[in-house]
Amino acid sequence: MIDQLTVFLPNEPGTLAQMAGVLGDANIQMHALMVADTADFGIVRIICDTPRAASKALSDAGYRAANTKVVAVEVENVPGGLARVLAKLAAVRLNVEYAYCASIGDRTVDFLKLTGEPIGAKLVQAGLDDLEPKDVYAPDNE
Repeated sequence: MIDQLTVFLPNEPGTLAQMAGVLGDANIQMHALMVADTADFGIVRIICDTPRAASKALSDAGYRAANTKVVAVEVENVPGGLARVLAKLAAVRLNVEYAYCASIGDRTVDFLKLTGEPIGAKLVQAGLDDLEPKDVYAPDNE
């Protein structure tokens, strides 16, 4: 499992730009980004090179940020690739709370928030590998 940064932002013009600026000023590289909104606030999910440093930079700037563990799975970049992965997860009774993807290098990686224990054992049973942090980003050296 890898660290995902979740940030809660007011649903107002410019707040995403300001948050991205804080990360840029802290020399943090984003690899994947997903934004969901509600009437009052946005939920920003980020995969970045140094998630703990990013969380600290955002907290220091007054943002509400938290780290969450998610599964990173390489998906074949062909029609139906995601469907095959999701079918394998369903077959071992793992539920997808949310998902998003990114191209990292020459690979397509899906980031999945899963429920159903034990996640690691069920991924093995499904024949899926959870990528290590080093396979997705350079983990924090803290």
